[in-house]
Amino acid sequence: MAKKTTNKLQNPFVYQGYKGPDYFCDRIEETENLISSLRNGRNVTLVAPRKMGKTGLIKHAFYQIKQQNKNAICLYVDIFSTRNQHELVELLWRTVVEEAFSRRKAVVSKMADVFMGLRPTVSPDPLTGAPSFSVSIEPVQAEHTLKGILDYLDSLQKEVYLAIDEFQQIAEYPEKGTEALLRSLIQFTHHIGFVFSGSHQHLMAEMFSSPKRPFFQSTQLMGLQPLHEEIYYEFARRFFEQKGGVLDSVPFHQVYERFGGYTWYVQAVLNRLYEDEKRVDSGQKVTDAILKILGTQALQYESVVSFLTDNQFALLKAVAKAGRVPSPQSNAFIRQYGLPGSSSVKTALDMLMAKDLVCQTPQGYIVSDRFMDLWLKRTF
Repeated sequence: MAKKTTNKLQNPFVYQGYKGPDYFCDRIEETENLISSLRNGRNVTLVAPRKMGKTGLIKHAFYQIKQQNKNAICLYVDIFSTRNQHELVELLWRTVVEEAFSRRKAVVSKMADVFMGLRPTVSPDPLTGAPSFSVSIEPVQAEHTLKGILDYLDSLQKEVYLAIDEFQQIAEYPEKGTEALLRSLIQFTHHIGFVFSGSHQHLMAEMFSSPKRPFFQSTQLMGLQPLHEEIYYEFARRFFEQKGGVLDSVPFHQVYERFGGYTWYVQAVLNRLYEDEKRVDSGQKVTDAILKILGTQALQYESVVSFLTDNQFALLKAVAKAGRVPSPQSNAFIRQYGLPGSSSVKTALDMLMAKDLVCQTPQGYIVSDRFMDLWLKRTF
């Protein structure tokens, strides 16, 4: 049985980071499946749209593991911002070293092989004063250092798990052999369980389901569906009741339906409602909360669209107005929204997807950020 968190949050509707099991809704079956798979030697590929709760699930599973075994090592890295193999290795290195320092400095001495040829530095964080780690790794050392990191983790003879989020990013690296390199290194580890998670479903499916790719059939595939509405409502309602308030089912349903049950967006709206309202008993209060969020995001969205070409901006607006577009290059869609020719639409679509402004779902293309989608609908 996992211990309960002791620090009570001012606002229980968390949508940034993981704050413990008290503030994490359901996913009981998914958590058990993830932990069981890892502990039984099956690496996991977790695929779901962004904002559905992949990161929260991973961190919740890692929390449960560490509650059951305080010596377990659970590492999480988000590689979305990395642009090459060199940056991947630096990020992973920092994560491993920070974890080692959090245990005992003596542990770091065991990483001598990883440090060979590197120039690690430790300096205080300018804000918190906590140790901040950096390292100079020559690009030619990246492959050797990556092997050293995995060898070090494998040598610990402990329960070790490594989650790499937004894993599809490595397909964009200029070093085209990164997938094969990782696969060759991982297959020779014996004491590390891996979670590869990603939000670009078609890219992740290609990486792990195509016989032509190095990771073909090397993991157990997991997906995520939206939280069950009734379970989610009971979770949210209790927090309002604990402060002497009310959350009616009808406005909650309005939030849930508006964002398709995507956890991050629902949490963001509930966070505002909890802050501003004691009784959430009308749809107008939900609308007011969403408008307040859009108001805080407007400058960011204006900045984003200012860097788009005319064709990209026109297509983005059209996708927002349509809601979901099965065939953006179809003549009917192009005529309806006055877009340029099919080839121009294809070029614009590719760029919008590369910028993560538009994503593909099984039902069609949508604006990735659901708040931005609403902002575009209201503004243009």
